[in-house]
Amino acid sequence: MNKIRVLIADDHAIVREGIRLILSMHDDIEVVGEAADGREAIDLVNKLAPDIVLMDMAMPGLGGLEATLEIMKLRPQTRVVVLTQYDDSEYIYRFLKAGAAGYVLKKAVGSDLIAAVRAVYQGKSFVDPSIAEKVIKGYLEHTTEVTTSEAEYERLSDREKQVLKLIAEGYTTRHIAETLDLSIKTVMTHRTNLMEKLGLHNRADLIKYAIRKGLVRDT
Repeated sequence: MNKIRVLIADDHAIVREGIRLILSMHDDIEVVGEAADGREAIDLVNKLAPDIVLMDMAMPGLGGLEATLEIMKLRPQTRVVVLTQYDDSEYIYRFLKAGAAGYVLKKAVGSDLIAAVRAVYQGKSFVDPSIAEKVIKGYLEHTTEVTTSEAEYERLSDREKQVLKLIAEGYTTRHIAETLDLSIKTVMTHRTNLMEKLGLHNRADLIKYAIRKGLVRDT
């Protein structure tokens, strides 16, 4: 039987020891190495080629998120399971976006950790049961916000999109009028329409919206 080869990355030796003890109780799992920071985790992934890395979030030097991103580039077949005390949705989304396949809280019972290791090894994803509902709800709300934003933007006319981009780039009303060969009054009307359609209240809000849409870089 092929064992699931696991690398533990955590800056606290006592935590690594506890995790190793839990994993060693199961015949299908083998701990092949331990890392005390993100950089060491990356080096050991290259050297040991583990199936799974149990990755702490906050470590000195290179943190868990940066290490996860690097591991996904260097050896994407290695699966990362985040093992952390943080249950904030924003942290979870950042790690999942970085390529992590699992997210387990340190307060979880050992059976949840084993379930996560086995599920991820089988190509599935795993989110700690205690936060799964929150994650799904947050994801759906985020998706709805993005969809709503896209729908609002697509309702803008081509001219309104041009005006929005120029506003975000710092053009004055007069400069926009000259650039688009419009009257100042017409530009002001477009700006008013933009704010009404997007539910925004001032020029600063328009600029922030344009940056979020990627119409202009936030410098």
